[in-house]
Amino acid sequence: MLIKLFTDAATKNGSGPSAAGVIIVINGKQIQLKHSLGSIDNHSAEFNAAIWAFEQLKRYPEIVPDSTIMFYTDSRIVADAVGKSYAKNFTDLAQRLITLIDQYHIVLTEWLPEKQNLGAHRLALQALHGNNNQLLQTFTSSFNKI
Repeated sequence: MLIKLFTDAATKNGSGPSAAGVIIVINGKQIQLKHSLGSIDNHSAEFNAAIWAFEQLKRYPEIVPDSTIMFYTDSRIVADAVGKSYAKNFTDLAQRLITLIDQYHIVLTEWLPEKQNLGAHRLALQALHGNNNQLLQTFTSSFNKI
């Protein structure tokens, strides 16, 4: 099964309160999640958003280890760290993310320009500026293919 996973983080003033936005697409159904990450810098927030997103995949029984995950992020440092299995200044976070990714048969990571990741971005901003508790919405969507 092909799963699309979009992640983004928002951080106030570059280093401060941060939040994650996640979109999971399963069989044309879109699941939107948002979550507070606490006070951290922007790059750490991007890693933590991706880590949190992969942790959420376990909640959905249709997502199994044999699933193919298309992982989209607008963070170059996260995309590069996954590709290299290493991030110089974020070793622990990169390793946590890679450990989660390795639970799946195939994970293809793709960097996206921010303007192509607006759904996850808006969710992160909502969590940052509004209710920071996790939000879960599921609906059928004709989600644009990337």
